[in-house]
Amino acid sequence: MATNQVENTLDVVGVGNAIVDVLAEVDDDFIGRHGLSKGGMTLVDTERAVELYAAMPPGLEESGGSAANTMVGVASFGGRAAYIGKVADDFLGEVFRREMRHVGVDFGVPGVGGAEPTARCLIQVTPDAQRTMNTYLGISAHLTVKEIDDDLVASAAHLYCEGYLWDTEEAKGAIRHAMDVAHAARRTVSLTLSDGFCVERHREEWLELLADRVDVVFANASEICSLFEVDEVDQAADAVASEVDLAFVTLGKHGSMVVAGRDRIRIEADEFEAVVDTTGAGDLYAAGVLFGLSRGADLPHAARLGSIAAAEAISHLGARPGRLLSSVATSILG
Repeated sequence: MATNQVENTLDVVGVGNAIVDVLAEVDDDFIGRHGLSKGGMTLVDTERAVELYAAMPPGLEESGGSAANTMVGVASFGGRAAYIGKVADDFLGEVFRREMRHVGVDFGVPGVGGAEPTARCLIQVTPDAQRTMNTYLGISAHLTVKEIDDDLVASAAHLYCEGYLWDTEEAKGAIRHAMDVAHAARRTVSLTLSDGFCVERHREEWLELLADRVDVVFANASEICSLFEVDEVDQAADAVASEVDLAFVTLGKHGSMVVAGRDRIRIEADEFEAVVDTTGAGDLYAAGVLFGLSRGADLPHAARLGSIAAAEAISHLGARPGRLLSSVATSILG
């Protein structure tokens, strides 16, 4: 794994799709009526986005995107976080920028005028707390190398890259560039697999990334098994251990597993009263882990922070922490 040779000024910088989330609670009939793929993430065009938005009941609207949620989680723990993503020079772009800064995340990429609008994700949450996402990527998918601030990336102990962004050649080039900058600065590079459908689309390219550009992988059990085309998570753990230094695999109600070489560290799920919405659980788990690692925590303590953050995320509607997590960090890390 890469090691820092100079003092860093940030804990984590994330790269991802800058999206405004629209969340609403619906029943299973809504999913069926509108032909939605329950539990997955589907890319939609402008017409479909307008149609679904009009059909959804009133809900919650807030800045989102997977890596952005993770950076907000890092900041909630008291960490120093920054974000790189692309928004338009429009109302939603300004909403996104203002909200990120309000919660303490450095976001300085200017809005782009005269182009596609800022992205939005329409999220339907069913009574079983599953979230179905329909995403219009807008300008966010067109992140380019010129939007990557090399000095910002080099200043962070960890670079965290979102798999959802891996859908255009220009965005792929931007991510590869950011990874190369981070490694040149002796920083650690993480990739989150994001979604099973993403894995199916990008398996071969991601296996190449793991081989030469990625140090840490974040995934759930289904995603990591799909990546290596195996049936059991233990088989996937053996496969990923041969490619990267660390992997953090979430296992739902069974907690998570840390893969470090030959070691398999099991972490119990944090206790919670009820599951309201699973949106952002993996994002917040990664936030806890990355914050812990940036503070020198050992692997069990870092994963424990992730488990606590994930439990907090699923206890309410929305993908962001409902409370500051800094007190949790103090109780776990001292």
